[in-house]
Amino acid sequence: MNRKYAELIDRVHTAKPLIHHITNYVTVNDCANITLAIGASPIMADAPEEAADIARIASALVLNMGTLNERTVKSMLLAGKAANEAGSPVVFDPVGAGASAFRNETAARVLNEVEISVLRGNISEIRFLAGLHAETKGVDAAESDIRDTTSAVSLAKELAVRLGCVIAITGAIDVISDGEKAVCVKNGHTKLSELTGTGCMCSSLMGSFCGAAPDMPFEATVAALLCMGIAGELAYESAGTRGNGSFRVALHNDMSKMSVETISGRAKLHEA
Repeated sequence: MNRKYAELIDRVHTAKPLIHHITNYVTVNDCANITLAIGASPIMADAPEEAADIARIASALVLNMGTLNERTVKSMLLAGKAANEAGSPVVFDPVGAGASAFRNETAARVLNEVEISVLRGNISEIRFLAGLHAETKGVDAAESDIRDTTSAVSLAKELAVRLGCVIAITGAIDVISDGEKAVCVKNGHTKLSELTGTGCMCSSLMGSFCGAAPDMPFEATVAALLCMGIAGELAYESAGTRGNGSFRVALHNDMSKMSVETISGRAKLHEA
């Protein structure tokens, strides 16, 4: 089972898909570099004047609500609709959904006006978008929202059916569902939570894999999260004890060396 996900990295390396990002300025550099590390090509074009044009030529689009303003919301909607017209996958990262009225309204507009291929968020963001009670801790998951894996699987399946897209709930154990199938990925290291942008980088990886395998959004999402978790483990083994800066560099290094063999050999996942 592991190999069918692992082999998608060869499709990324062969296709070298162009991934259009409208993302946040806190993590934009890491998102661009993680996209390059996995073998795809990033373009960070968030001006309304060109967002639709870039989306039409890109292999996939990643929308990230990390640092919102009216200009980027306009760009997200223009790019999202253009990507839909071009038949390109759209990955939506509703950072901080539930934290403010502006974020909530923006998430609702994107979900209503753009056809999403993959929705990735932490448990608090996903619970909020599902219409359930969710605590907010800014852009991080609230401890009170972290329940058992079984309830996360049920939530992911139900929301995937409702929205018609793949749902990825990322955390200590990642849960991915397309409404029928569900997989739990147990790779990763707690050190990842000490870096800003690891969730945003996950979304960039999802965009990269979806851009190379647009017909397989579920498998592409699983492959992306396996790569992030495994790179986190390898980075900690080589540099984690030296501190956050060294760990961050090692994370990018190990992502750039990711292979079918590494993914297949280290993957920790099970079907739920």
